[in-house]
Amino acid sequence: MKIRPIRTRRDHAEAIAGIERLMGARKGTPEADRLEVLAALVSAYEAIHDPINLPDPIEAIHVHMVERGMSQSDLASLLGSKSLASSILNRKRAMSLEVIRKIAEAWDIPAEILVRRYRLAGDSSATRAA
Repeated sequence: MKIRPIRTRRDHAEAIAGIERLMGARKGTPEADRLEVLAALVSAYEAIHDPINLPDPIEAIHVHMVERGMSQSDLASLLGSKSLASSILNRKRAMSLEVIRKIAEAWDIPAEILVRRYRLAGDSSATRAA
């Protein structure tokens, strides 16, 4: 397989097929090297042509809670305050840096998601975590 730049959807599909064929290549082999280069090319192409939009911070927290069977009381326990948890989940209060750090560390939600701009209740403009 010849390695070349990925410029079109067809090139992308061919590179993906090449990756699938090379999966399981033993580390240190020429096949493993080709796999690594193809994966980097595909990643670069997808970053430009198919960017992944990060979720809204509050939505990310809600999804995390639903996926793990958690409730608002679990967030309250983490933050040490029922009213703070309620205010954040209902978009009445922006998350502080301390809150972002606690959630990111305890729940393994990337901080880069939690620091994104999001709307507060009754606000027409996006608000950054405070």
